[in-house]
Order: sequence, then C-alpha cells, then structure tokens
Amino acid sequence: MATPLDVRDRWADEVHRAATAFTDLLAAGWGPPLPGAGATADRWAALHALGRTDLPLARLAEGHADAVAVLAELDGPLVERGERLGVWAAEPPSGRVSARRTAGGWRLAGTKQWCSGARACTAALVTAHAEDGRRLFLVDLSAAGVTPRPGRWVSAGMAGSDTADVELDDVPALAVGGPRAYLDRPGFWHGGIGVAAVWAGGATGVADALADVVRTAAPDPHRDAAWGAVDVALTGVDGALAVAAAEVDADPDDRAGTAARRAGRVRGLAARTGTEVLDAVGRALGAGPTGHDAGYAARSADLTVYLRQHHGERDLAGLADALRGTR
Repeated sequence: MATPLDVRDRWADEVHRAATAFTDLLAAGWGPPLPGAGATADRWAALHALGRTDLPLARLAEGHADAVAVLAELDGPLVERGERLGVWAAEPPSGRVSARRTAGGWRLAGTKQWCSGARACTAALVTAHAEDGRRLFLVDLSAAGVTPRPGRWVSAGMAGSDTADVELDDVPALAVGGPRAYLDRPGFWHGGIGVAAVWAGGATGVADALADVVRTAAPDPHRDAAWGAVDVALTGVDGALAVAAAEVDADPDDRAGTAARRAGRVRGLAARTGTEVLDAVGRALGAGPTGHDAGYAARSADLTVYLRQHHGERDLAGLADALRGTR
C-alpha cells in the first residue's frame, strides 16, 4: 500500500521535472513579446503551446513572462539572463505579508501563500501591505529570511508547479511602482488573458487524446459528436484570444476603458471551455485513458486544478461590475 511518503516522493520527482524544464526553457532563450507591443497574439500563442503539452511548465513560464511584463510596465529593473521570476500576488484571508519602510529600504514579513515555483524561481514579485496601501516588491529568493514551506499541496494535479507557502522574515525588498500600481495598471488585465491562453492550451491538450482516437478508430456517432462539440468550443476560445490580442495591441494603455471586461470575458470563456472539454472528452473516452494513459491522466488532473484559478461566479460578478462601468 502506498504511504504518504511515497506520494510525496512522487510529487518531488514531478516538481524536479517541471523545475528543470523551466530552467532549460529560459536558458534556451524563451521569452514571448510584451503584451501591447504589436505581437500580443504571438505572446499568447507561445503560452497556449506550452499549456497544450505541459501545464505545470506553462504555469511557471507564464509567471516569469508576466513578471517581465510587469517590470517593464512599472519601470522596474531589467531581468538578467538566468533569472527565473514568479508573481506571487494572491491575497487570501488566511495569509498576509506586511511591508515596512526602514532607513535601509523596504523589509517584508509574513507568510505568502499560493507561491508557484516556490523553489524553482530565483526572484519573485510579491504583493504586501504597507501603511500607504498594497504595494508590489521584487524579492531575491536567495536572501536570508526567505523560507519555502512545501508540503500542504495534496493534489496530484499541478503538483509540478511547486505551489507552496513562503515565509518572509524581515526580508529586504525593492519597491516596484507606488501604492496599488500593480492592480491599477492596464497590463494587470492583459496578463489575466495570458493565463486564459494557458488554460485554452491545456484544454487543447486534453482534446488531443480524443482527436487521436477519432482519427484512428472506426467511426462512432457519440464519440464523433463529442469531437465536434469540443472543436466548436476550442475554436470559439481561440477566436476570442485572437480578437483580444488585436484589441490590446490597438489600445495597450486602455484609453477606452475596456480592458477589465475584455479580460473577464476571455477568462470566463476559457474556463468554461476547459470545463466543457474535460467533461466531453472524459465521457467520450470513458475510464480507460484516465486509468491507463499517464499523459492523459496528468493533463486532465492538471487542467482540473488549474481552472480553479478562475473563481467562477465571483469572477463573473466582477465582469458584471465592469459591464456596468463600476470597475
């Protein structure tokens, strides 16, 4: 019988695999164009392609690409070759990081939760609460006082993303932008669509298993209908990403005030599409691939977990606020 230690060992291997792939990817020069610079479609296509084949790797790469974009938008320092960045901006009720300004600069203290790449990244952009509001800071993860606390993650899905708590004990940090700069910039919404591109890629990866069967097996009306439905759903989200990319390039600074609702729509569509694909492919193929095809089982588990980054009705209510012009 498998023990908890066996499970942890298996996840340690997956964490190591994804971290190595992440390091190798960046060492090979991977880096998509910045959003709004005229090639946003290429940026999201690169994220989609990673998501199609390896969602944990795509999660790490998307975080790095987003961090590079944030630093460029907020006039932060240039990212040096060999650095692997994350964006740790989750603000759950149970975790809070405080920022204190000292004569020698800013210091951070507290436990940051939902830190993907907790041990794979060399630096991270971290949100923290200061006296003048929420701020963004660049943290060198090799600094004294930075301690990842893995072990709370219990799902096999997205285990390779190494999402863990990170304790910060009086850690030096560099402020990036002013209060609320991270949330108030147009790129916040553009970056959210980048995540949706990864979800869409993950859905396509799950759908590939059905496509392979349909193309090689004898025709089956129910399976064929599922493939058709999946194709319709994926084509819809791909079209939405293409339209959104053109709109971002035409108005990168969001002068029209449409970035929030654009992101809400595309993210909502991508999340719904991912859910529909998981259901349709699972029903069409049955239990066989889930039980016996390690690649398909991993992709399905990863996508199931990653889609929960969309907060369902809460995010749809946020879209309604944007449509009313209150956000």
